[in-house]
Amino acid sequence: MQNLGLSDSTPATQSRWKSLAWPSIGNDYDVEYLTRQGFSICFLISGVSLLVTFFIGPVGLFAVVFYYLAGVGIRVRSRFAAVSAFVIYLLDIVLSLRGSFEPWLFLRLLFLALLAANIRATFLAAKWAETRTEPPPLPVRGGLFDSFGDVWPRKIWPAGQYVFYVLTFLMALFLVVALAMVAFGVRVRR
Repeated sequence: MQNLGLSDSTPATQSRWKSLAWPSIGNDYDVEYLTRQGFSICFLISGVSLLVTFFIGPVGLFAVVFYYLAGVGIRVRSRFAAVSAFVIYLLDIVLSLRGSFEPWLFLRLLFLALLAANIRATFLAAKWAETRTEPPPLPVRGGLFDSFGDVWPRKIWPAGQYVFYVLTFLMALFLVVALAMVAFGVRVRR
C-alpha cells in the first residue's frame, strides 16, 4: 500500500493539483513524461477541433493540424511549439468567452495549465541539454500507440515544423483580429 501511495503513513510531496499544474521537474524522465502528456493534450484538442469542423466548416481544419503539430513539437521538446500552443489556446479561450460562461471552461483551464507545465518542461530540457554528459532517454518502442506518441513525432517534426510556423502565424493573426473585432464591437453581417 505504501509503494502505491495509498497509505496515509507516507506524506505526499506535492498536492495532486500542483503535480498537474506545476509539477516538480528534476530530470529528463520527468520531462519525458510531461512532453508525452503535452502531446496527448494537444492530440485531444486536435480531435475536438476535428469534431467542431463539422459545424463550422473546413476552416477548423487549420486548428486540427495546428494542435496536432503543436503536440508533435512539444513531444520533441520544442520551446516554440510549447509557447505557441499555450498562447493560441489562451487566446481561443478568451475569444470563446465573449461575456458568457462556457460550460467546458474548467476543463479548458485545466488543459491550459497542463500546456503551461509543458512550457516549463521544454525550457528546463533545453537548459539541461547544454550541460548534459549523457544522451537523453530513448523513447519506448512498443506497440502502435507507443510509435504514435514517441517515434512518429521525431520523424514528422523536421519537415512539419515549417508548416507549424506558418499555421502559428495564421492562427495568431486570426485570433488577434477576432479579438480586436470583439473589443471594438465590430459585428459581422450574416
